[in-house]
Amino acid sequence: MEGKMSDLRELAEKVVCFRDEREWKQFHNPKDLALSLSLEASELLEIFQWKEGPAIQQVAKDRQQEVADELADVLSYLLLMAHDTGIDLESALLSKLAANASRYPIEKARGSSKKYSDL
Repeated sequence: MEGKMSDLRELAEKVVCFRDEREWKQFHNPKDLALSLSLEASELLEIFQWKEGPAIQQVAKDRQQEVADELADVLSYLLLMAHDTGIDLESALLSKLAANASRYPIEKARGSSKKYSDL
């Protein structure tokens, strides 16, 4: 398929196919996938380490390709883990959004960074 793909299932199929062609599934248990997901997220965070204020937006712009690459790595491991554990990410996200909507009602949460238990 050419162009942009927005369907998570299509993306997952591509990542699983890439993995399976290389016979890497043997290395992909839930613990190691979760570990890899965390490590890639940490590599994303490292790009912003020690930056404050306007420098945060500037580094995001200046290193956009690196940010994109790390986000892609995070997404790859996320899709693999969801696939291998039988989790439908769309359903999981919609369920979590519904739960968060009740925890963070607009009238209390708008403009606030407080945790739901502190609202």
